[in-house]
Amino acid sequence: MKKTRITRSILFLLVLSMLMSLCACGSTAPQSTPAPASAPESTQAAVPSTEEPAAPEETASAPEAAAEVQEASGSNILVLYFSRTGEQYDVGVIEKGNTAIVAEMIGEATGADLYEILPADDHYPVTYKELTDVGLQEQRDGARPAYAGELPDMSRYDTIFIGAPVWWGDWPMILYTVFESTPLSGKTLIPFSTHAGSGLSGFDRSLAKAYPECTVAKGLAVAGTDAQNNPDKVQTSVTNWLSELGF
Repeated sequence: MKKTRITRSILFLLVLSMLMSLCACGSTAPQSTPAPASAPESTQAAVPSTEEPAAPEETASAPEAAAEVQEASGSNILVLYFSRTGEQYDVGVIEKGNTAIVAEMIGEATGADLYEILPADDHYPVTYKELTDVGLQEQRDGARPAYAGELPDMSRYDTIFIGAPVWWGDWPMILYTVFESTPLSGKTLIPFSTHAGSGLSGFDRSLAKAYPECTVAKGLAVAGTDAQNNPDKVQTSVTNWLSELGF
């Protein structure tokens, strides 16, 4: 009986020892390594996109080929003019045309609307010598260069100032395109020119011939050098001229 108890005790101790050994092994097993946290956005490398970026929205419409009328409030007076930039006689390369300068002075003094005649095909050279050659050839050919867009509604105006640089003693041929395609019956027409020594150069007579049913008033001639270099002198001339005309 005593031997049986000893045997049982030994077996119990062996089983207890095995259990304790297993528990010890479980407590020393390595823990699974946690996944690393994502790197902050400021340090993550950017991944290049394979898609093309969307085109930005347009913020302004494409410029029109023709100038738009610069309107005053309800004016019945229009300043219609043709002008050129680039290299000009005795003043070098200019950013605003001589005739445009005078046209703006007239518009400011009278409250008139302004409209610049632009060529539909601007083939005119920016260098002075080449420009004069083209102008002379157009005159010899009797050319009628097309202008861009449509002119303003002429029925709105009673008085129209018409200006241009003198090309070979005459209007640039593009003005004859305007004259021959634009009825102006019963209106008062007032010519003005910018020039390099030829004055008004018969602008008034040519205008009266193109529009015999209109009244052609006294014109104004301004030297291109004055338009660029002596605007105060030109302003005085414009003011006095307009005063004589009743403006």
